[in-house]
Amino acid sequence: MTTETPATGTTTSPDTTSAATTAGGDAATTTTLVTGGNKGLGRETARRLLEAGHTVWIGARDEARGRATADELGARFVQLDVTDDASVAAAAETIAAAGGLDVLVNNAGITGSHSAPDQLTGADALEVLDTNVASVVRTTTAFLPLLRRSSAPTIVNVTSGLGSFTAVHDADRIESTVVAPLYTASKAAVTMLTVQYAKALPEIRVNAADPGYTATDLNGNSGHQTVTEGTDAVVELATRGGQGPTGTFIDRSGVAPF
Repeated sequence: MTTETPATGTTTSPDTTSAATTAGGDAATTTTLVTGGNKGLGRETARRLLEAGHTVWIGARDEARGRATADELGARFVQLDVTDDASVAAAAETIAAAGGLDVLVNNAGITGSHSAPDQLTGADALEVLDTNVASVVRTTTAFLPLLRRSSAPTIVNVTSGLGSFTAVHDADRIESTVVAPLYTASKAAVTMLTVQYAKALPEIRVNAADPGYTATDLNGNSGHQTVTEGTDAVVELATRGGQGPTGTFIDRSGVAPF
């Protein structure tokens, strides 16, 4: 299934050790950052991880909305524009100064232009790829020094079945009915980035989660799943305590086809 099927149409870190490092990575001391955490799947992921005992940072570009969500949930807020190198570096400094990080959830993303495929432009493509793909590189690079200090370092990349060759060719799946070149290409790239980072960073569990067709703003709330159902795979990966496989692509039913 798809993450949220689109509607048609320099950082210096103090020598600190994250809470999980000092306590064996148990949930009560796990610190997690959720990018794009002020609404939709990001907000629900933050809520559920707080419920599971994590200390959660909500990263959001809009400070007012991000702080409001963090205050409502009992989370921490950090201003974070995943398309801006300086913003990502500043967020890493803030979280490092507060004690470190154990889990990075790369959730922020956009659907991009709803123009017909023959009307799409290079600028349209760059916007989507910057927000959905390059952002994963930015955050991974910026937060690696913090994650490497954790005893249970974890990266969860929110991807989509719309980036799966198997899913989009399966007539029985909703992904096969969607034509959204930029969003789907970006999610295929996120899944492959996940595999490559898992190979390059064997000390960190790096996995990708497909939420499924979930009702959110990105698809006009047309999805048949609730945001709670849509965050099942994300939450599972974020709560494994640095254990289990790496380089996998899962949905709420288990390992997903790619």
